[in-house]
Amino acid sequence: MPVRDSSLPLPNDQITRIPDSPVFLVDVDETLINNDAICEDLKQHLVETVGEDGKERYWDLFERLFMDLGYADYLGALQLYRLEHLGDNRLSGIASYLLQYPFRDRLYPGALAAIDVLRRRAPVVILSDGDAVHQPNKIERSGIREAVDGHVLIYVHKELMLEDIERRYPAAHYVMVDDKLRILTAVKEGWKERVTTVFVRQGHYALDPVLVRAFPPADITIERIADLATLTL
Repeated sequence: MPVRDSSLPLPNDQITRIPDSPVFLVDVDETLINNDAICEDLKQHLVETVGEDGKERYWDLFERLFMDLGYADYLGALQLYRLEHLGDNRLSGIASYLLQYPFRDRLYPGALAAIDVLRRRAPVVILSDGDAVHQPNKIERSGIREAVDGHVLIYVHKELMLEDIERRYPAAHYVMVDDKLRILTAVKEGWKERVTTVFVRQGHYALDPVLVRAFPPADITIERIADLATLTL
């Protein structure tokens, strides 16, 4: 059965109507927060908790889930690992590590300041892919949710949910900020001239020359999220 995409959530599924203003749509992982560094910290914690073999097995399960689901499911991979190691009490500590991780410490320099500058120009909405537990927790604990007054959308595949985004945040024009050219290209194909795409060259996806060459350039390219604060759109 195909996965049905949905957002997580606006309170009471509210619709924010801003017909005369553009809307900034800003990604999270590798755009606002250094998720590559978080993964390296998790790998080190796994080695310390379940050893190198345990870390490798967990990451194999994680990659398998990513291929099946299309998004990162860290807690889901832990559940699968647990089924293979019933009675291993060390695994609850890994869950606690994931949920209590100091995500704010991994924000890219100038990330929240850039959001603050954008909010003086137009509404800002966090637009992310991810699971239903870890991703909202990351956005909450990092301070990102508070920075945008709770305007957060989390989908399975956000590039497929343009109609839902429009319903929740209607606007004549959107500015999409992301580290993945694949997603920016898909959104551009859907909204065409109604969107300005901004490519942030941070993280392993944005710095992979094969992935970069596979898609057309975005409308605007910046080297770091802090540059967004001084960008003239």
